Amino acid sequence: MDFLIPQVSLLEKIVRPLVVYLFLLIAFRLAGKRELGQMTPFDLIVLLTISNVLQNAMIGNDNSLGGGIVGALMLFVLNGTLSRAIYRFPGLARILEGEATTLIRDGVIVEPNLRREVMTIEELQRALRKHGLDWDEVTRVQQALLELDGTVTVHLKEP
Repeated sequence: MDFLIPQVSLLEKIVRPLVVYLFLLIAFRLAGKRELGQMTPFDLIVLLTISNVLQNAMIGNDNSLGGGIVGALMLFVLNGTLSRAIYRFPGLARILEGEATTLIRDGVIVEPNLRREVMTIEELQRALRKHGLDWDEVTRVQQALLELDGTVTVHLKEP
């Protein structure tokens, strides 16, 4: 039954996932919206390896079933608490999640925003094609937004 009993203190089992969760929250916020919705093979490699790199930081020297459950429970509680806080305080959502970024306004590409989001013209062209628009139709676009989830939404001008 030793496999059920955590091998490190309960406080450590709570603090470690908390710190890793907050680190990832800040890291993904700084990485930008594009990383979430338009994953390249390189981004996938980072995502897969980061979970392995941070595993030991979360569990420490504890491989017990009980310790894993406590750590996972802490992550669920933290995520649920943060979700409820964001729902209750919309200003907190803007701080933690950011806002949609305008990529095209009135048919004109907002290049500083593309640079800030590390988005290439080719990626913008691809997003427009997904909306059935050729590159020479960019002047028809009232607004194109890079949403918080990394997707691009396009609103056309009225005919």
